[in-house]
Order: sequence, then C-alpha cells, then structure tokens
Amino acid sequence: MKKIVLGIAIVFSMVIAAACGQTNSSKSNTKKEKTLIMGTSADFAPFETRDTAGNVVGFDADLAKYIAKELGYKLEIKDMKFDGLIGALQSHRVDMVLSGMSATKERAKNVDFSTPYHHSGEMFVTLKGSPVKTLDDLKGKTVGVQLGTIQEEGADKLKGKYNFTVKKLDNSTNLIEELLSKRIQVAYLDKSVAEGYIKKQNLVGFDDPTSSSPGMAVALPKGSKLTAKVNKVLAKAEKNGKLDELRKKWKLDKQ
Repeated sequence: MKKIVLGIAIVFSMVIAAACGQTNSSKSNTKKEKTLIMGTSADFAPFETRDTAGNVVGFDADLAKYIAKELGYKLEIKDMKFDGLIGALQSHRVDMVLSGMSATKERAKNVDFSTPYHHSGEMFVTLKGSPVKTLDDLKGKTVGVQLGTIQEEGADKLKGKYNFTVKKLDNSTNLIEELLSKRIQVAYLDKSVAEGYIKKQNLVGFDDPTSSSPGMAVALPKGSKLTAKVNKVLAKAEKNGKLDELRKKWKLDKQ
C-alpha cells in the first residue's frame, strides 16, 4: 500500500515538474514587443487625419509605420493638439512626432530633428471672388493660422509690414470653418494641406512668395538614440522609392 502511495506521489511530482518546465520555457521564449509611440495632430490632411472608422491615416502615419517596422517596433499613435507635441516629447510621453512639423531653428532648441522628408511651402487661402490676391491685399484683413505652426510664426512676422490681424486657432479644420463662415478673410496654411482644402471646398489661394520654411522632419527628444536610426531609415526610404510611393499615394508633389 505504501509503495502504491509513493508511486502516485512520484508520478504527481513529475507531472507538476513537467508543467512548471513548460511554463518557464514558454516565458523565456516569449519576447515582449517593443512599442514606438508617435505623437501627431490628426487635423492636417493629407499628412494626418482620421478615416471614417476613426483611425489616424495619412502620409505621416504610413511613414511612421514604415519606420517602426524597419526598427523592429510596434507603432502606437497618440493624437493631441499640435502646440502640445513638443511638450509631449520633452516629457517623454511620446517617442517621436510626425505631424507635418517644420524643422525650424527655434524648435530645434527643444527637440532633435531627423533629416527632412518633405517640403511644401505655404499658401494664403481665400473664398472665390475674394479681392485678396497678393500680400498687399491683406491690409485690414484677418488672417487665420494654426497655433504652434510655422505659419503662425510667419504671420506674426508679416502682419506689421502688410497691416493685417492674426487670428490663432487650434487646428486647420477650424481655420477653414472660420473662412467659410467669413469670420476670417484668409487662412494661412501649408501648401499641401491648402491645396486639399482648395479642391474639396472650392476655394482659391496664392503662394507665399516670402516663404523660406525648412522641410518637414521627424521630431525626437533631445539626445535621442533613435535620431540616427530614423535618419538611416529615411535615407533607405528615399533610395528604395518608399517615400515616392507614399507621396504618390497621398498626392504630394516632391519639392
């Protein structure tokens, strides 16, 4: 009887040991997938916007997915106000920002930038039939800009010379709504974004002849080890045609 009990105990111990071994083996073979968090402001089509399902889509979203895949990361996108993106990088709430952000010298004091991946320029957008056709026509008008953008900086520099008022809003969608409702007479936008609104809303516009903005780039925290890696991925994407493929998909001109 004792032998039987002892045998059962031995078998039971072997089963437990085998189960524990399988569990430990499973844990050791499972690697936690790294996540790369991208910050953006999804109101800047065709660079970033939301589709009918609520997903963030656009040129920057696709480029971020490519970067994450090349670096072996899973991508997570956080949507927030544009003027809060640099703060999110500085507080390490996001790992990088792709949001049609121009790599200005002022911003570079607070973040690191990759090599530029696109350059658009700026446009002034108006309603059809508007008398505003040149910079001189801006006198006495209200020009809308998005907070935290290079267009905000540009408008602040130009307003004294051309005698117009600047109205600052949270996003480009609000700018167009203000324009259509005639609460502003002009919207000052990135050219690629402006051209989309011009076509969709039957508007008109003209290029900013004074514009000398830098290109758009990936923003990263100061001293980030990812900057050099992102630059290598962007160089590869330019060489293998991936950037041209995305430009074609999102109808962006290469400048």
